[in-house]
Amino acid sequence: MKLEGKVAIVTGGGTGIGLGIARVLAEHGVRLALAQRRIEPLQAIEQELGPGRVFISTLDIRDSEAVEAFVQAVVTRFGCVDILVNNASLTGTPAVGPLLDCGREFVDDMVDVNLKGTFYCSQAVARRMIEARRGGSIIHISSVGAYAAQEFASLYCATKAAQVSMAQSMALELAPHGIRVNAVAPGDIYTEASAEITQDLRQSGASGQYFRVTPLGRRGRPEEIGRAVAFLASEDASFVTGATLLVDGGFLAY
Repeated sequence: MKLEGKVAIVTGGGTGIGLGIARVLAEHGVRLALAQRRIEPLQAIEQELGPGRVFISTLDIRDSEAVEAFVQAVVTRFGCVDILVNNASLTGTPAVGPLLDCGREFVDDMVDVNLKGTFYCSQAVARRMIEARRGGSIIHISSVGAYAAQEFASLYCATKAAQVSMAQSMALELAPHGIRVNAVAPGDIYTEASAEITQDLRQSGASGQYFRVTPLGRRGRPEEIGRAVAFLASEDASFVTGATLLVDGGFLAY
């Protein structure tokens, strides 16, 4: 997978799955632009990978104007954007709650971050990719929740299904410009946000009747999602677009 020298934006790139993606792309020689709401995790990964190779910035992807400014700053810094990984999402424990208890703020935040934020970032990056006339790769980090209902997560699952749908539709529209759009659907991945998700759901009143087990017998690691992203971003996946790659340890196999 030849990614040396490419420029990638990873939203939510300082924690959880985003951090795993950032580390794997860095191993392949990718120059990184990482953004999320809190600066402290980004500063830590910047020191780990080397300040000269990483551009970090706070960003609220719900704000379309802020997204445009950030993407332009990345182009100014590195000259282009080759890869966008739409990883930033409300997920894990903060993303679940009983249907009847979900207030307006919860609903707005979920849709604004997971759906609108993914759209805004894709739109801003696609514009620059088209202007540069060098193609590119856009990857949405969705979830197995796009395909399998999860108790207390109806809105979360809906937004993740929307990301899969957007990958398909965006792939059609951007194909003439040499821009491939795909998604990755992680299964049960161990992160700080989801470390106690099963216990938290039970404490919130979930029945537990619909919990699945992962056939491979363990939780996935963020770096395993990173490897899937690296493949989709590389020329090894040059004929792959509009697809969603399941990385779930067999979670959806039954």
